[in-house]
Amino acid sequence: MTKNHSFIDLMKALASKRMLIVLFLGFSSGLPIMLLYSTIKIWMRREGVDLSTVGYFSWITLPYTFNFVWSFLLDRYVLFNLGRRKSWLILTQFGLIASLLLLSLGNPTESISYLAFMAFILCFFSATQDIAVDAYRREILPDDELGIGASIGVYGYRIGMLMASGFGLWIVDTETFGFSFNQMFQLMAALMLIGVVTTLIADEPNVEGDRPDSFIHAIINPFKEFFVREYSIWILLFIIFYKMGDSVAGAMTGPFYVDMGFSNKDIAEITKGVGFISSMAGLFVGGWTIYKIGILRSLWFFGFLQAISTSLFSILTFSKTLGMLALVVSFEDFSSGMGTAAQVAFMASLTNKRFTATQYALFASLASFGRTFVAGWSGHLVVYSGYFSFFIIGSILAIPGMLLLLKVKRVSTDF
Repeated sequence: MTKNHSFIDLMKALASKRMLIVLFLGFSSGLPIMLLYSTIKIWMRREGVDLSTVGYFSWITLPYTFNFVWSFLLDRYVLFNLGRRKSWLILTQFGLIASLLLLSLGNPTESISYLAFMAFILCFFSATQDIAVDAYRREILPDDELGIGASIGVYGYRIGMLMASGFGLWIVDTETFGFSFNQMFQLMAALMLIGVVTTLIADEPNVEGDRPDSFIHAIINPFKEFFVREYSIWILLFIIFYKMGDSVAGAMTGPFYVDMGFSNKDIAEITKGVGFISSMAGLFVGGWTIYKIGILRSLWFFGFLQAISTSLFSILTFSKTLGMLALVVSFEDFSSGMGTAAQVAFMASLTNKRFTATQYALFASLASFGRTFVAGWSGHLVVYSGYFSFFIIGSILAIPGMLLLLKVKRVSTDF
């Protein structure tokens, strides 16, 4: 059952070195993902690329959905003498730096194909880094710290997102530094060194039991171990649908802000600056809530708030003021951060530590299904329905995930 932790227990957990490492590795994960999901789309829209093409660009992020296909490699092989988790972290982080530098050589008006290809490569390294980061976090944290650890990881994740789509947009505005988008991507490559330094100072997790002893065992055993569990299919369906509405709606918020007439400066200062503050508040409240009442009850409450926050974006279609933008974004980031923390903790709690990378990658891949594959049609949906109806539809898409909680709650009373 869920332990009744005190506030002092929480502070002790937060003060540990492992939480600091989780924070900075979260940053390393969050920075590239928002460059792919938001910043590059805003760059394209500023250069006059049509909405349908912008929507299709969601498919460059398919590696996030299918990274479980190669995740067994991270359980099976140790690349360097740094250890199993740290060696894969270093490899992917240097791959991200190289990809960002190459992406900075592109331009939407000259070669959309080059931009798509390099963004896809960037996503591949980012998705692989996520496998290593998620496995590391699960293995370094005790079970009773998974909830607060997930919140700390999302804290770092959100800071990385802010740097990519908040600070990044702010410095390309003509009223600030006037950087080109190309120069901004080069700066993001330099910031990825934070992940490299964090990996070098991190401790390699000690995991009981040997890693898979053969290529076949590394592929078959993680899935076999999970699918023999009761309600395994319901669990996977829940993971797919829990943040579906939030993800589909989020795929078009960048172009939405542009089409509503907000400048890069407005987007950076309000949707990223104010949104960041509300995210941090939401993550603290969310982490403390999970720590106190457990994962399952938190999923119910946070899922309901996510559905409401998605529908509120429709208000901006007829009230295009900076004040309303700040209000809607604040509530959305507050609720979405809590929902993400609860889902991450839930998925981590389901993994067997012998196969952490493979099993968690499967869960995380399914969780990203909405924001990658389904979101590819989000541009068409906006064209045919308009932004107002689009965000209402996004809110309705949250209902299946909430209903699936009725099945998931039977998995364990420990949540």
